[in-house]
Amino acid sequence: HRVDLPVDETKPLLKAFKCTSSGKRWIKPSGFDTGLKVFNSLAKQKEPLILAREGLATWYSCGPTVYDHAHLGHACSYIRFDILQRILSRLFGITVVHAMVITDIDDKIIKRSWEENVSPTVIARMYEEEFKRDMLSLKVTPPAVYVRVTENVHHIVAFIERIIRNGHAYATKEGDVYFDIGSIGDRYGKFVGAVDAQGEPGSSDKRDQRDFALWKRSKPQEPYWESPWGRGRPGWHIECSTIASHVFGSQLDIHSGGIDLAFPHHENEVAQSEAYHQCGQWANYFLHSGHLHLKGSAEKMSKSLKNYITVKDFLQSYSANEFRMFCLLTKYRSAIDYSDDTLSEARISLGTISTFIHNAQAYIKGQLHCSPVQEAVLWERLAETKSSLVKALADDFDTPRAIGAVMNLVYHGNCQLQPVSTSDGVTRSPALFGAMVSYIQDVLDIFGIDLLHSKEADVSSSCGRLKAVVEQLTHFRSEVRGFALARQNSASAGSPSKPGLYPERIPLIEACDTLRNDLAPLGVLIKDRGASSTWEITEGKPSQKGQRDLDKDQETSS
Repeated sequence: HRVDLPVDETKPLLKAFKCTSSGKRWIKPSGFDTGLKVFNSLAKQKEPLILAREGLATWYSCGPTVYDHAHLGHACSYIRFDILQRILSRLFGITVVHAMVITDIDDKIIKRSWEENVSPTVIARMYEEEFKRDMLSLKVTPPAVYVRVTENVHHIVAFIERIIRNGHAYATKEGDVYFDIGSIGDRYGKFVGAVDAQGEPGSSDKRDQRDFALWKRSKPQEPYWESPWGRGRPGWHIECSTIASHVFGSQLDIHSGGIDLAFPHHENEVAQSEAYHQCGQWANYFLHSGHLHLKGSAEKMSKSLKNYITVKDFLQSYSANEFRMFCLLTKYRSAIDYSDDTLSEARISLGTISTFIHNAQAYIKGQLHCSPVQEAVLWERLAETKSSLVKALADDFDTPRAIGAVMNLVYHGNCQLQPVSTSDGVTRSPALFGAMVSYIQDVLDIFGIDLLHSKEADVSSSCGRLKAVVEQLTHFRSEVRGFALARQNSASAGSPSKPGLYPERIPLIEACDTLRNDLAPLGVLIKDRGASSTWEITEGKPSQKGQRDLDKDQETSS
């Protein structure tokens, strides 16, 4: 069944394919050791991340099949890998060159085009643009290049031809081309799920039921391209092998995708690519993200199960920052439950960080008066946080541990920011809190969270004006409140409930409290700190915890 190869082509093929005692064994690459460890699905354990070139990572990912709206299951995977790429580039100084394929011809696209009575191209372009807009709305960094399958069919045909010449694929009389799994021996089965696989349905002329299609003959009313085997279109798996090889050549550092793609898609990609390049190991690392589940369901969120939430609908209720924090709170390899409770946890975490930053900035500006700060303790906490965060992220991108370190720093910072009515003569530590705020903002920036440009804040110029209005309103309220809180000279004078205050001014205090309470549900939180006040604009309505904290602050300042 084999196609005979010239001697000079056969020898490197045999040498490459027999370079290990087992074709399934991962080969530790030579090159630049980054000092990081990642869970490599090829090795089924954590391994040192070694790159072919110092300071540069080549990265390929499977993009969307553009026949419908993108949903949160897709978004979760893309955000998680965006976070990993940001960590590599912004924390560890590694330039990531990322290519992503757009599958714009597929059975599902053809079916949708028939339903809509338009061409497959119209369907594909419409949903491709929507996907890109959704990713930008979620602050996902675009890849260096998006590559469409339909613009690379000529490369795919040439790729298949070479696999046939190398003796690892065959054409049937019907015009289909299949990869010959038997030709690679025990090299098939690198990923969990490949053992005892039944293979995909296809022609009765297949040599082995596990053989998969590289080229599919066209059916009536389907799009087609000319090829040496007749009119047809590419199989699913071959597109990724071809495009990744076209962009990066015979060696790839990192390949990523959802865990559901490990088998058969990534398994078949590896088989095709190593058969084409005649190499012992094509991609050195495969990183897989866990599924997103609706809480209480064992099934992943997917279009086929009709249990999905679109990105556009999600962003009506939550912000991109909140979804990103939601993803950060679990390891990228873990399955993740989607529910209002888990989203609320992410919202509360962001709110806690945001409130600390606002309070610290108020302290730096002299608007928040506090007891003396234990500087040495906080400087030590800051140094420990920096060290812990780097260690966590170098250990397979452990974002929950990194976020935990940041939240611990915020907790200790809040413990020191205890408001008092007056602080005359007290030593202040604005530089310390400036360092803490700058570090926390830098970490959030690495993760793709920008609290200065949240869903409501600074989306348009009107929000900038809103901030100015709130600033003036809070200043005016503080002036009125300061006047109302002025004490009479005689301690025995005043109202029985508020000794020392001018009775006729008490309605002003109550009016100030009413204004503060009425603005809170609208997302404007005013906090009275003794004689002064601070404010912030929050994303959405304050949580119950946030409202309790607000009430507690008011009791403290009264």
